[in-house]
Amino acid sequence: MRIATYNVEWFDALFDDHGHLLADGGWSARHDVTRAQQTEALGIVFTALDADAVMVIEAPDSNRRRDTVRALERFADAFGLRARRAVMGFANETQQEIALLFDPDVLEAEHDPRGPDVGGQGPGAPRFDGTYRIDLDIDATEDKVRFSKPPFEVALRTASGRRLRLIGAHLKSKAPHGATTRDEVMRLSIANRRKQLAQAIWLRARLSEDIAAGDSVILLGDLNDGPGLDEYENLFGRSSVEILMGEGDQAMYDPHAAQALTSRLGARPTSARFYLSHEKRYLQALLDYVMVSPDLRAFDPAWRIWHPFDDPVCWTTPELCQALLTASDHFPVTLDIDL
Repeated sequence: MRIATYNVEWFDALFDDHGHLLADGGWSARHDVTRAQQTEALGIVFTALDADAVMVIEAPDSNRRRDTVRALERFADAFGLRARRAVMGFANETQQEIALLFDPDVLEAEHDPRGPDVGGQGPGAPRFDGTYRIDLDIDATEDKVRFSKPPFEVALRTASGRRLRLIGAHLKSKAPHGATTRDEVMRLSIANRRKQLAQAIWLRARLSEDIAAGDSVILLGDLNDGPGLDEYENLFGRSSVEILMGEGDQAMYDPHAAQALTSRLGARPTSARFYLSHEKRYLQALLDYVMVSPDLRAFDPAWRIWHPFDDPVCWTTPELCQALLTASDHFPVTLDIDL
């Protein structure tokens, strides 16, 4: 079975309000890429993945006029994908939903949120569309944290009856958007990292609860963080990724995260590529992960980042290599596991 995560940059801009693809010569929301070019590239990438399930990060928007599930299923139909059914979690206001495309011939999937309802004060971590109370800066004052993009909890059942829990996540970006002065950049960067760490602590609490309950869990998505990515990490001791991985018999595992943690000064895997216009160069970073619970790690799964330059198959397949660069600023990450 192949399970993937893929952050598709501004997927929403490729659809009209009726969920139809706008595969024309108009500009997409990607720089210097038309809607037709991005759509075709995504079709090539999704076809090459041939995944049983894809957690789509930055999926098309869902609101009174637009429907995430309808748009994704029409996209899948346009390219004849096996993963042709869609399900989504809590809608958000960012035009970047989290949704799952899956093959209904081999899987059943449904949104299955856990935790006390919004406003609830029950035991355990609150539901992801609620509020998490935590003292972020050790000032004896309780802070209230919310997800701008609530993680998507999926109850997955294979044709053989195996049950899994998938959690799709897109944690808050640490980038100081809107800051103009050095002091503003510093203040906003620290505030964003503080909020992101609080989200990671909340999400880690759910992972611990699920593992303690005996569930097989896969956390996948864009965590917008990794060890050593910025100078503010030392202020808080750990990155969000380290918090989510955890320790001991409840530790989650992703080999790319583990490699990054042990090779801070050496080469490390990357899953995203951004152009820095003010520096006139590309920045690469490891932002996308597929973490598994200890019981699933025992199945000896295989991970792969579909990087156009670092993955030999992608590099030696020109059509796929170019499609990966055109489709998004992130690259898919897959997990192959025999269940």
